[in-house]
Formats: sequence, C-alpha cells, structure tokens
Amino acid sequence: MAKKKQSAKEYGDRVVAKNRRASFDYELGDRFEAGLVLIGSEVRSLRESSADLTDAWVDIDRRLQATVHGMNIPHMKHAAFGHKEKRPRRLLLHAAEIQKLKQAAERDGMTLIVTQCHFKNNRAKIEICVGRGKKQHDKRHALREKDAAREARVSARRER
Repeated sequence: MAKKKQSAKEYGDRVVAKNRRASFDYELGDRFEAGLVLIGSEVRSLRESSADLTDAWVDIDRRLQATVHGMNIPHMKHAAFGHKEKRPRRLLLHAAEIQKLKQAAERDGMTLIVTQCHFKNNRAKIEICVGRGKKQHDKRHALREKDAAREARVSARRER
C-alpha cells in the first residue's frame, strides 16, 4: 500500500517572517539554517502570528553557544501565561557551523543577521546570513538600480 504524500501545510512548512530590511542595509553572504529553542507560548504565537526580525542579530559567546538577540515574538492575547517578547533565544547548530559563524563574525565589519523565520517539519528555524554593513552611497546606488529595473519592466509591458 502506497503512502499518501502529505502537503507542506500538513507538515507546517511555511515562512513566518522575513527581514526585508536586511538586504537593503547589508551585503549578504553565506547563509546558515539554525533551530530555535522556544517555550510553548512562543511556538503557539509564531504559528498564529508573525515575528519581527528587523533588529535581530546573532551572538556567539565564549562557550561557543549561539543566541539570537532582538527577535520580537509577540504575546498571544488569550494565553494563560506569557513570555518576554525580546528575550535572547538559544540556537541549535552543529559545532562546525558555530565555528564558521564565529570566524565570519570576527572578520572586520562583518555581522550575523537573521533574515528569515520559518517552520520546517514542524520545527521553528531561522536563517542566518553573514553580512557587511552598506554605506549610505551604496544604499542610494541600490535604490537607483531597483528603480531602473522597475521602469524597464513597465516599459516592456507597455510595448506588448
């Protein structure tokens, strides 16, 4: 008897939140996926609503433990007990991945940014990118390129 293939909705695979500001403020490099250590009310809140990743960043301490700071998971209105919205949360990574992240963060001008929060096989995960901060003139140049690409798309549509 063949197994029925389950859809992504049944597994819970979906994006909860994206940090769209990260690609504007940083030049993004290597990407890593890490599990989150959460309490029950945080998981329920993530499933029902979204998180705020605009100020989220990753720190690696002396004991080689990775934690995410600044990630805001809002309270559920009808919850019996709650959680701190912006508490530091531990990350689940292999030792080799933590070592790579630490070496990348120690390079001059590099930081570890959270770009996405999602569920994968009913487990809460985040995507971490190694990034270098953009200067103001780089941001203006990126906006000019984006506007030029949009105008080209619009003019191509008009010609059809």
